[in-house]
Amino acid sequence: MAKNDSDNYRKDDPLPQPSPSEMRGRQSVRATFKLTERAIEALSVCAVHLGIKQKSLFDHLIDDIRSLESIAESVNSRQFNQLSRVQKTYVLSRKTLVCLDKTSRRSSAPRDALVEYSIQRLMPVIEKEAKRHHERKALLGRIADHLAYGEDILESSREVLGEDDPVTVRLSGAMAACRNAYDTIRSFVKKGEAIEQFVE
Repeated sequence: MAKNDSDNYRKDDPLPQPSPSEMRGRQSVRATFKLTERAIEALSVCAVHLGIKQKSLFDHLIDDIRSLESIAESVNSRQFNQLSRVQKTYVLSRKTLVCLDKTSRRSSAPRDALVEYSIQRLMPVIEKEAKRHHERKALLGRIADHLAYGEDILESSREVLGEDDPVTVRLSGAMAACRNAYDTIRSFVKKGEAIEQFVE
């Protein structure tokens, strides 16, 4: 009788095995913070624009005790408490929440402040992406002009050579590909409008 795959497992396998604590650390949990609307919007806009889940972005920003400790040193609790803030619940990994709570206790910095200032690290990324968005918009206009010019050539080919002429057929295929590319690029540029409005 053939042995099960589990019977063939080698206990001396050199690959590292996940520990229960590591697996628990990856569990998703919900946590509520009081943040400024600007920070909430920044996290949302960046996640949508970059195509990253907010949980992944949240974990990336906060799952680093060294960075959190550095942020904690610059937190002005009195100034932070004067900010207008609203409650917002996020999904994040248990490990990230543990890092956040541990740093808050060690530094006596408010947990909400650590999250708020961690999100501010996204601002240079957002500003850079906003500039790229403007460049994409300019290129989209040039692509639209190119597409319109190509459509004119295709129409001339149909009138002069006919619909079934090999040149017309090839041009038609090329223009179909151009239209598809234009539509895809336009959709991507439209998605960037949120980041453009955010920096205005």
